[in-house]
Amino acid sequence: MGFAVLVLCVIIAIVLVGASFGPRLSPALKPTLRGVAALLVLIGISMSSIVYVTSDSVGVVHKNMLGASLTEGKIIAVNGEMGPQADVLPPGMHFWYWPVLYSVSNEPLVEVPSGQVGLIEAADGLPQEEGQLFAPEWSRDDFQKMLDARYFLTDGKGRKGKQVSLLTPGKYRLNPRLFTVRMVEQTEILQGEVGVLKANFGKPASIIIPPTSGEGADAQPLVLADDGEMGIRKDVLLPGKYPLNTEAYTLVEMWTTEMVAQFAALPAAGQSSTMQQRAQAASGQDKVLHASPMEEREITVRTNDGFTFPVDVRIEYFVSAANAPVVCARLGDDEGDRFRNALNSAVRAIFRNNAEKVKALDYVQQRSQQESQSLLMLTAQMARYGLTVTAVRIGNVGDESTLGALLKTQTDRELAKQEQLTFQEQQKAAVQKKELTRTTQESEEEKKLATASYAVKIAAEEQKRKVTEAQAEAEATKIKAEAQAQAYEKIASQIGKSNAALIEVLKIVGEQNIQITPRILVMGQGASGDGAGTALIGTMLDRMIQDEEKNPAKATPR
Repeated sequence: MGFAVLVLCVIIAIVLVGASFGPRLSPALKPTLRGVAALLVLIGISMSSIVYVTSDSVGVVHKNMLGASLTEGKIIAVNGEMGPQADVLPPGMHFWYWPVLYSVSNEPLVEVPSGQVGLIEAADGLPQEEGQLFAPEWSRDDFQKMLDARYFLTDGKGRKGKQVSLLTPGKYRLNPRLFTVRMVEQTEILQGEVGVLKANFGKPASIIIPPTSGEGADAQPLVLADDGEMGIRKDVLLPGKYPLNTEAYTLVEMWTTEMVAQFAALPAAGQSSTMQQRAQAASGQDKVLHASPMEEREITVRTNDGFTFPVDVRIEYFVSAANAPVVCARLGDDEGDRFRNALNSAVRAIFRNNAEKVKALDYVQQRSQQESQSLLMLTAQMARYGLTVTAVRIGNVGDESTLGALLKTQTDRELAKQEQLTFQEQQKAAVQKKELTRTTQESEEEKKLATASYAVKIAAEEQKRKVTEAQAEAEATKIKAEAQAQAYEKIASQIGKSNAALIEVLKIVGEQNIQITPRILVMGQGASGDGAGTALIGTMLDRMIQDEEKNPAKATPR
C-alpha cells in the first residue's frame, strides 16, 4: 500500500513539474507547482515507509539492502544484516520501513487449540550439545523470554533444532522465520495405568539401584534418571492429562491393576478365547482389550514316576506405580515380548522343577501344596523385575490320554475303600439297630410295669374311696333312722301305735307307688268293695303291730 502511494505521488509530481514548463503558465505560478510536486514526492516517500499490522497478526520484517550479509550458518539477523530480522512488529502502524529496503508481511499468530500442545523447532541458534537431539528445557521463568527471537539468539543462547519446551493451549506472537510449531494431542494416562517416561535428552542417569539378592553376584545394577537426565525417569505420571513433548519423551503406559497370565490350551486358529470374548463383549469393541489376560499354551510337566501331563495354570500379578520404572527398565512394555518371555520362562521352569520331586498321583492330590510352593518361588523370581505376584491357581491337571489309567486305578481303589467303609458302616448300623430294638423293648416293658403299678395304686385308692363312701352312707342312714324312730315314737305317743303305723304304711304306699288293690277281686254276697279293702288293710296293720310288740328292738320305722 505504501509503495502504491509513493508511485501515485511521483506520478502527480511529474505531471505538476511538466505543467510548470508550459508557455502559457504565469511565471509566478511555476515555482509553486514545482514546490507542490516536490512536497508530493516527500509525502509519497514518507507514506510508503508506513506498515500496518492487524491485531491477530505479527509483522515479519525482511531487510533487502543496505546491510551486511549474514554470517555462514545464520538464518535470522540480529544486528541489521540483510535477511529475515529477529524482531517482529506488534499490531499497529510502524514507520520508516521503506518498500525497497524492507519487505514486511502480516503472519497469523500461533494458536494452540485446547487439548493439544505445540512442539517447537528453531531454525537458527547455537548447535546442539554433543550427543543431544533436543535443546535443554527452559525454566518456567525464562520461557517467555525464549519466545523472543532476539533474546533466544543472543543472551538466551538458544540452540538450533527441536526444543524440549513446548506451547500449551493459547495464542503466541512468534517469529515464524525462526520457530515452527507442530500440534499434537495432550498425553492422557487412564485410570488403572501409570506413565513411565524415557527422556531422550539430558545428562547421563545417576540413580543407581543395586541388584536384588536373587539376581546373582554378576548382575548389573539398574540406573534410573532424575529430572534433566537421559533415560527412564524414576517418577511416573499418574492418571490424568499432561502437556508432554512426545518427541523428547518416550511414554510407556503400564497397567497397575491386577492382571492374569493364563497357561492353558489355546483356542484353534481363527477362534478367540473365552476371556477375550468376555473382554470384547464388556467393551463393545471388535479387538482384544489392552488389559486382556496374557494367554500361553499349557505347561507340560514330568513327575519322578515317569508320568508326563499338561497342567492349566493361572498367575495373578500386578505392577505397582513405584516399581513401574524398574519393570520398564528390565522388561520393557508390560505387554511386550521381553515381559512375556520372562514371566513365561519363570513359570514353566518352576512348575517343571516342582513336578520332578513328586509322584503323579501326589501331584494331583496335593494341588494346594503345589500352588503355595510355586507362589513362593515365583514371587521371589519376579521380584527382581519389579513384578508382584499375588496368586498361583492350578486348574485341570492331566487329561484322559496322560493320566486316565492312573486315575481310573485310583478311582477303583477308592471305590473299593468306600464299599468296605460302607459295609462297616452297615454293620455298625445293624448293631446299633439291634441295640435300639432291645432298648425300645425294655422301655415298653418298663412302661407297662409302671402302668400296672399305677393301676394297683389306683385300685387301692378306689377301694378306700368306696369304703369311705359306704361308711358315710351307713352313718347317714343310721342318723336318719334314729331321727325317724324318735319322730315315730313321738307320734305314737300322741295318736297311738296303730294309727302311727297306719300313717307310715300309707306314706310308704304313696312314696313307692305300691298297688294294694287285688287285680281280681272276689266279692261275696252282701259284701261291698270298700268293706273288703278296709278289712285287708286292717289285717295288715294288726300284723305289723303284733310283730312290733313281740320284737320292739327290730322295728325300724320307714
